[in-house]
Formats: sequence, C-alpha cells, structure tokens
Amino acid sequence: MQTGFRLNLTPVKEPLGFVKVVELLTAVLAFGTCGGYTGRNVVSIFCGGSSNETLSPTFTYPFRLNQELLVENTTLCNRTVAATHLVGDSSSSVEFFVAVAVLAFLYSMVALLVYLGYMHVYRDSDFGPMFDFVLTAVFAFLWLVCSSAWARGLQTVKDATGTAGIESTLALCRDNVKCEVTDYASMRSLNISVICGFLNLIIWAVNAWFVYKQTRWHSQKVNAQQAAGRGPNPAPI
Repeated sequence: MQTGFRLNLTPVKEPLGFVKVVELLTAVLAFGTCGGYTGRNVVSIFCGGSSNETLSPTFTYPFRLNQELLVENTTLCNRTVAATHLVGDSSSSVEFFVAVAVLAFLYSMVALLVYLGYMHVYRDSDFGPMFDFVLTAVFAFLWLVCSSAWARGLQTVKDATGTAGIESTLALCRDNVKCEVTDYASMRSLNISVICGFLNLIIWAVNAWFVYKQTRWHSQKVNAQQAAGRGPNPAPI
C-alpha cells in the first residue's frame, strides 16, 4: 500500500470533506466574534436637584468584570464615591469556548489535509476512520458544553453591565440617586458567537454520522444486515 501524499480534491465534493470545510469556517467565526471584544456602556446618574453625572465603564474579553473599574475614587452628586468594580467573572466560560473553537479549527485543518492527500491510506486502514469518528463525536460534545457555558456567561455580562446590575453594584445608586444605562455597547458579535457555538454542535454531530460510515463498525453492521436479509443457505440435497 502506497502511503505518500497524493492530492485528490474529490473528498471535498463529498459530504465527508465538505462538512469539514464548513466546520473549519464556523470554528473561525466562533472564536473570531468573541475574542478581542471591547464594549463600553454609558451610565447616566441623575442627581436630582444638582447637575447630572456620566460614567463610561468598559468591559473586554475575557470578561473578568470584577477587575473592570466602574468608577474610580471620585465625587459624584456632591458625594464621595469609593473605587467600585463591576461584578462577575465570565472568563472561564468564554476561554473554554475559544479553546474548543481553536482546537476544532486545527483538527479540521489536519483532517482536511488527510482527506485531500492521504485518503487512500485513510480508507485502507481501520484506525484512521475510527480515530476520526471518536474525535468528531468528542468535539460535538465539547461544543454542546462550551456553548451552553458561554451562553450563560454572556447573560452574566449583560446582567452585570445593565441598569439593574449597575444599580446593585454602585452604592450611590441606592441613596436617592437614579442610575440608568442610557447607551448600551453592541453585543451583536457576542450573540453571534453563541449561535455559532450551537451551529457547530449540529454540524459536528452530522459529520460524526458521515465519519461513522467510513468505519468498520458501520461496514460490519451493513454486512450483517445483508446476510440476515438473504437468510440461511439452502441445505445440500
């Protein structure tokens, strides 16, 4: 059996290779829409009779909100306000999400290289398709876990940076002073990242079926079904 590189673009035209290309692109989209994100909300503080104040808290990837300053030591509404940070930490969920996306991207690239250059080796061995199937199934599970975790983490970010979160965090807002977020940072890309996560779950689960069809587990099942359909051989006369 020849094991050298032999370029063949046919697998890309088949579901097995085409879905891998889609996986590669959606993985890039997943980590590209949340990594490096920076947002800033504008908080208006209505002091009543005196002049109003404005705060502009910034929050960035990986969303360690408890390290992001809401306000420094200053005076607001003629009152001294101590340095206050935002509340919450979504770093573990978003970093897990990004790690899975990057690993999925790298594995998709390696798998495509195998499909395009070593498909003759891949299909002539038992190990290749079985290893591919196991890893594809593992990634489908990881996408489920990390997307669910990041969806919850994103909701934590939204709650902490919204009006209710700011009011519960800044002591000044509980002392006859109204605080309201009047300008929200766009979180469209973060919402897209969550959608891409669950989209990847579906794509990798579908791809697991196409990879499973390449394994000997599937071929043995098909052969057994065909043998059962033919029935027992007639007894010799």
